[in-house]
Amino acid sequence: MLRAALAGAVLAMPAALPAQALRCEIPPRLSRPHHDGPTGNQQRRVVAIGGYTLAMSWAPQDCAVNGRGADRRLQCGGDNRFGFTLHGLWPDGSGAQWPQYCRPAALLPPAVIRRNLCATPSVQLLQHEWAKHGTCMVREPDAYFARATALYQRVRYPDMRALAARPLTVGRFAAAFAAANPGMGAAMLRVTTDRRGWLEEVWLCLDRQFRFTRCPAHQRGAPPATRLRIRPV
Repeated sequence: MLRAALAGAVLAMPAALPAQALRCEIPPRLSRPHHDGPTGNQQRRVVAIGGYTLAMSWAPQDCAVNGRGADRRLQCGGDNRFGFTLHGLWPDGSGAQWPQYCRPAALLPPAVIRRNLCATPSVQLLQHEWAKHGTCMVREPDAYFARATALYQRVRYPDMRALAARPLTVGRFAAAFAAANPGMGAAMLRVTTDRRGWLEEVWLCLDRQFRFTRCPAHQRGAPPATRLRIRPV
């Protein structure tokens, strides 16, 4: 049985924190993904890449909403514990359009899935991210996930437990998140929430060289004055 565990309680630590699962145990048998491709309202679109978005999900919120789904068992069941997980690396266009589903995508090999499940703990989400986004960037899934995971592992986090314990706005959270990452400003990330203000995702805006950059105006997140709530791990 493959184990990947973090030593210590990561979210309890102050200052900047590494982007890793708190505890991730992958079972010996995994479900098989199903094919993912263009649909009626998600058509193939090939446009030039103007930058990238690194999207990360707050796992406690995802589990609170979607935790009963079969594809959430690794993330939300058993003894596994996650903070921020890697949703995906998305190529953006130079305007409001972005490339997607650029080429047909074969099913991911089991070895590729296993290598990336502790960053993105959903077999089908890995398949979806490769099909929709990765095919517009590189020829092979290993190269796509290697790039996405390397960027994700370099991200540092503020003390989420301390932030959750006091009144918080999206603007204050964005400032704290940016302060934990050298070279990042609060305008270089977007925060998404549900209707009640619970933290869902953080999107980091990157240029074509994968450096932090100011987010485009059309990539809207929650307004800075929005009250933000954070579910505990």
